[in-house]
Amino acid sequence: MKKLLYIRNVTIYSESEDVINGSLLIADNTIKAIHNNTEVPPPSNAEVIDGRGLNLIPGFIDGHIHGAAGADVMDATEEALDTMAEVLPAEGTTSFLATTITQSPENIENALTNVADYESRQGQAEVLGVHLEGPFIEESKKGAQPLEYITKPDIEKFQKWQDFSGGKIKTITLAPEHDVDGSFINYLYASGVNVSAGHTGTGFEGMKKAVSHGVRQVTHICNAMSGIHHRDIGVVGAAFRLEQLRAELIADGIHVAPEMLQLIYLNVGSERLILITDAMRAKCLQAGDYELGGQPVNVLEDRAVLEDGTLAGSILKMNEGARQMLRLKDVSIKNIVKMASENPAKQLNVFNTKGSIKEGKDADLLLVDDDLNIKYTICRGVIAYEGV
Repeated sequence: MKKLLYIRNVTIYSESEDVINGSLLIADNTIKAIHNNTEVPPPSNAEVIDGRGLNLIPGFIDGHIHGAAGADVMDATEEALDTMAEVLPAEGTTSFLATTITQSPENIENALTNVADYESRQGQAEVLGVHLEGPFIEESKKGAQPLEYITKPDIEKFQKWQDFSGGKIKTITLAPEHDVDGSFINYLYASGVNVSAGHTGTGFEGMKKAVSHGVRQVTHICNAMSGIHHRDIGVVGAAFRLEQLRAELIADGIHVAPEMLQLIYLNVGSERLILITDAMRAKCLQAGDYELGGQPVNVLEDRAVLEDGTLAGSILKMNEGARQMLRLKDVSIKNIVKMASENPAKQLNVFNTKGSIKEGKDADLLLVDDDLNIKYTICRGVIAYEGV
């Protein structure tokens, strides 16, 4: 007998329309039916959740996260991925990309092999694949990436790593200026990898060239890249002006000031922004001393920094970033759905199964109030988190 879950008395932000006072039926791990405006009795064997007028939205997809709750992707253990997958539903994340950092080839290969062997569990956030951040980046824009392991683009090395990952490298962050003839980016784009410009010092003309070769994303906009100057609008300006690009955004008010968040939203909009956390292992833990990529990190109340004060990832939770965006002018819950669910699903080519509420799609769902406080997180049809 199929396991059934029935959610009623909710506003459903479905792919095609907003359903007021609707209900939704989940069978096993998929959305079986969406009922519009009428109370359809639940099946007798279904578990029932009364939404009491709350909002039902698709689960968040974090396409850039290194760690949480003491675990890091570079730990290269099943336990580390389990820890992350278990805690992330509490912040609304139902799936994510396990994100690596610039490190020795051996450490990267161990992390990739670990993801290749990992099987996501019921009732936890799903690992969709790998975001390979580095090591093909610009030294002067390294941020918290370890300098000694930065290297030039290498197709053969990438092919080897993709084999280690079992074909699960979905996104790669690189500095396009080091792929002089565009052959590396062309290869990645042709093989279906989402190519993101980040940790780069290239300018606007360089970004136009990179887009022509296949770059389709900007990694954590404003951070570790060329900013807007009145004679060269840089990578940030490219994200504003080039419609082919989507842009990751760490909306913690620290990596990007609230005023800049508003400016970015006005120029890029919810159609092309992708909310991420870029979180490291200290997320969900107390302030103190940790590490990232083998480097000591001091975690304060609201941020993580290297010894020289450089921001070292974040301790942001997805629902907190979404809430920060919701405070901006002209941002609605529908816009949040685009930035935190729909856009990342489209960018990772999984929109056929994730990123929106539609019959037949995975039942990755959040029941939230108007301030995005999470009451339930459902991962592939299983209640993974229940809030207060």
